[in-house]
Amino acid sequence: MRFVGRPFKRVDAERKVKGSAVYAGDMAISGALWLKLYRSPIPHGRILNIDTSQAEKVDGVIRVFTWRDIPGSNLFGIITKDQQVLCKDKVRYVGDPIVLVAAETREAAEEAVRKIKVDFEELPAVFDPEEALKEGAPKIHDKGNLLFERRISKGDIKKGFDESDVIVEGFYETSMLEHAAIETEAGVGYLDDDGRIVVYACTQNPHYDLLEVSSILGIPPERIRIVQAETGGGFGGKLDISVQPYIALSVYHLKRPCRMVYTREESFIGTSKRHPLKIRMKTGAKKDGRLTAVQVEIVGDTGAYASYGVAVATRAAIHATGPYEVPNVFVKSTMVYTNNNWCGAMRGFGVPQIAVAHESQMDKLADALGMDPWEIRYINAFKEGSSTPTRQILGKSVGIRSCLEEVKKYWDSWRREAEEFNKKSAEVKRGVGLSCMWYGIGNTGHPNPSRAEVSLDISGRIVLYTGCAEIGQGSDTVLLQILGEVFGEHPSRISLVRGDTTITPDAGATSASRQTYISGNAVKDAAERLKDKILSVAEEMKGVEFNRIEDGYVLGDGVKVSFRKVAEFARSKGISLREKGYFNPETTSLDPETGEGIPYVTYSFASQVNMVEVDLVTGVVR
Repeated sequence: MRFVGRPFKRVDAERKVKGSAVYAGDMAISGALWLKLYRSPIPHGRILNIDTSQAEKVDGVIRVFTWRDIPGSNLFGIITKDQQVLCKDKVRYVGDPIVLVAAETREAAEEAVRKIKVDFEELPAVFDPEEALKEGAPKIHDKGNLLFERRISKGDIKKGFDESDVIVEGFYETSMLEHAAIETEAGVGYLDDDGRIVVYACTQNPHYDLLEVSSILGIPPERIRIVQAETGGGFGGKLDISVQPYIALSVYHLKRPCRMVYTREESFIGTSKRHPLKIRMKTGAKKDGRLTAVQVEIVGDTGAYASYGVAVATRAAIHATGPYEVPNVFVKSTMVYTNNNWCGAMRGFGVPQIAVAHESQMDKLADALGMDPWEIRYINAFKEGSSTPTRQILGKSVGIRSCLEEVKKYWDSWRREAEEFNKKSAEVKRGVGLSCMWYGIGNTGHPNPSRAEVSLDISGRIVLYTGCAEIGQGSDTVLLQILGEVFGEHPSRISLVRGDTTITPDAGATSASRQTYISGNAVKDAAERLKDKILSVAEEMKGVEFNRIEDGYVLGDGVKVSFRKVAEFARSKGISLREKGYFNPETTSLDPETGEGIPYVTYSFASQVNMVEVDLVTGVVR
């Protein structure tokens, strides 16, 4: 291949390195109002009264908004609509938004927020998910504190443990984590000449943002345009909406440009976190190291709102055994509301948390059996034909054994090196660790489509239209490489139109490692359709057969015609040279009782070896 699979200069590299990339927080529109939120200072309480009278008197304040000013739905959420744009009668965590201020300057908006007075009836709060499930615990939502439960069952778990020669158990607890992207959440908005509300924002899914804003404002999506601004890192934290509804609401009412930029503190308290999980795991194996049974109980804390809690609970359960074949599996994964900051998507959707447990269990088994930790992983590792916990039979591209084979030389040599080092060093010691993972690509057991469009413009230039959000992971480059491969055209000579809900098709979220595989296939589909069309038009134009396309030309036996000439001929004949592409992985939903199904078409695999050096006196770790 000419472009795919080869080292390639990122198409966004130069503007980012030179500092010419314009991020959402850099965007300045003349006369734009500054927006600022008043957030709840308590974790749980009823709102008795909201007094904004003093805030409204601050010089420069244009308007103060509460829930009464929302023309459509006051609820949003990626899976469960349980989060309020502006809280009406109850707050559920420190940071819940209650009042929005629009002012001529940032300083005026901040002063107005300080003058807002809200009277609360404080309610008992609960911060531990296991405590939240107990009878009599403070009720966070009307439906109760249980968000979701997922069970995965395969084989006979009792029989599996009965047949085990060794059983190890462990309790593991992971912490809540903040994404801490260098760029805080930000955006600008205005009315265009057609009266449409336009919002530029850092986001991982502009088409989802469009639907939420449409629902909140109670107006058709056609009257709204969401554009992904250059986004300075997401890691899942920019999948949920942040500034978008507040900008759109202000533009809707005031008919003036508005901007909103979170401070670092606002980003910490007002956005999602990684779900902390409590994991109890029991693992059985035979004397030869072969796994016989894995039983897992997971209790997750989704915080005050659901966000991606259902997805995290499910994905953690599916991946609970690690990339190892186990005949008998039982997993119960529970996600619970608490009065903590709400949790959502963060790189891995529960897989990094569960990997802590299943890899620790493998080390415990190896120790109990006197086996090499690498060996016990290798003999249990998935291969083609293996059955996963959901009873999916794996086909091609099962790479875990190849990964283990690649790291084996480091595992052996580093351990010898550490052993020799430790004999000579009393105060500083070295250790070597090994771990593996697997990760399902895309949404879990749900439709997961992407769309793309590709055209040949009148100048003879290929143009890609995609809703795929580039957040630093390289999708702009990868999609152009795929397109360039189909057309034999260097990616630098292909134009990209990306992340604009008015002119690009929905490519789904940039999440779950899905865009290269799913949007890549949608782009390939559109490109191949357009390629066939171009060949056909060239044949009609010249009256001879053409069989390939390369470097801006359509080629046949001893004859060639430029893309530009083909485009001009097509226009003269009224022939459209724009084609649509579509791809949706063939997954199945999971059985609600057993979890049986095909949650992902393909998986990624990895192995990692680390050498760690610890100074026993100072505690410094390298």
